[in-house]
Amino acid sequence: MEQHWKELLAIDRYTVKSSSVLQDLDRKILTLLYQPLLGSKCFSLYMTLWGELEQNRLWGEEMTHHSLMMIMQCNLREIYRERLKLEGLGLLKTYLSETSEFKRYVYELQAPLRPNEFFQDGVLNIYLYNRVGKNKFAQLKRFFSDQQIDHEMKDITRSFNEIFDSGQSVDMIARVNEETLADLSLADDRDYMQTTKRAEMDISDDVFDFELFFTGLSEAIIPKKAITPSVKDVIKKLSYLYGINAVDMKNVVMNSIDQDDIIDIELLRKSSRDWYQFQYGDTLPGLLDKTQPQHLQTTIEKKQRTKEEEMIYQLETISPRQFLTDVSGGRPPAVGDMQIIEEVMLQQRLEPGVVNVLIYYVMLKTDMKLTRAYVQKIAGHWTRKQITTVRAAMDLAKHEHRQYQQWAEEKATKKSTSAKKAPIRKEMLPSWLKEDDNDESTKDETKDKNEQLHIDQEQFELEKQKLFDRIKKYKDNKSNT
Repeated sequence: MEQHWKELLAIDRYTVKSSSVLQDLDRKILTLLYQPLLGSKCFSLYMTLWGELEQNRLWGEEMTHHSLMMIMQCNLREIYRERLKLEGLGLLKTYLSETSEFKRYVYELQAPLRPNEFFQDGVLNIYLYNRVGKNKFAQLKRFFSDQQIDHEMKDITRSFNEIFDSGQSVDMIARVNEETLADLSLADDRDYMQTTKRAEMDISDDVFDFELFFTGLSEAIIPKKAITPSVKDVIKKLSYLYGINAVDMKNVVMNSIDQDDIIDIELLRKSSRDWYQFQYGDTLPGLLDKTQPQHLQTTIEKKQRTKEEEMIYQLETISPRQFLTDVSGGRPPAVGDMQIIEEVMLQQRLEPGVVNVLIYYVMLKTDMKLTRAYVQKIAGHWTRKQITTVRAAMDLAKHEHRQYQQWAEEKATKKSTSAKKAPIRKEMLPSWLKEDDNDESTKDETKDKNEQLHIDQEQFELEKQKLFDRIKKYKDNKSNT
């Protein structure tokens, strides 16, 4: 993550604004639909900012971030991180002006999507389904829906012109002059209160290669006029959600065109789900398909990257599911391995890139095996240390590798208590895990042990390079598709 202190200090001011009047229904939507996706701290930040608005007003009073820290009992780093989550889900817009002494922010709260919009979103509803499960999801749908009017009943409501005399309207309009028009208009620096403006989850264009998508596109099969702005937005969301590249998306879109050469949005969503389930079985995308959030990735240009920085980039831009698939030579990962990683992501809430480092580290130290207890123990340590970036995970693994090796040896020792104790292999470490070792004990190592360590080091480097080559091959193939 960006260093939060470069972006935000406790003395910096902020004012809360709402894009529309927030209502009780919005509170229920945030609590039951958004909170499972955001987490309790992020939800608390939104509700705290909302609480600073007077009832049915759009602006709050100016405050310092120090006061927000006191109210939420959170440090500035946590507030900054949770703020970014709100921005990512479209629930908050942030505006900034700077002075020589401090920064001044305006936090504009966005009303959450209406229930019908949320449950038909195509992204948020899928994530919620995976987070809360089938039964709870069905319960939430029932909670946010109600009985329709009987279709057999006839609408007998009168129209405006049936009740009001048109002559009166003509007479009123005739008396309107420039002064009246000025009185009717609102000053440029004012906004009318409204309840219709809703959160919009913005997915940037770089998640989908539209240039490749349109390349070689046959007008006879998919007319370009059918790709309207709203269709493009849905394509971006579906590509991000299901991991569909530009080439595969052509076939998905092709199956969604009706007889009038119009793309049916609902059919497009269904075709995308069918594609995903054909690729990965009868499941819906969840945590394992996420990649490292953009704001937690490095920004070094490709030409300037070192070998270690290239590895960091690869771990940041691939999902844990694809990482497991890639190191298995393209074969789907074992169900047990996926369950272990999904448990870590759900319970420890580690970022996808950090989980990739965890997989990489554990596999290299345990002969390409994932052991639940060992993975969870390291993951718990990283969670307590609040590790959110790939580089930070690598640095901590380097600093703590002796402790992690001891954990692995203790586990191996326990397993061998009922059998003849087998020699424990001393796993070597990749370059980013090496550190200077000045312990006196290392000076007493025998020549034979050094030779064995050298052999293990060569074997380890071969395994490490094999993993790196698999990841790089996947990324190269993806970019050339």
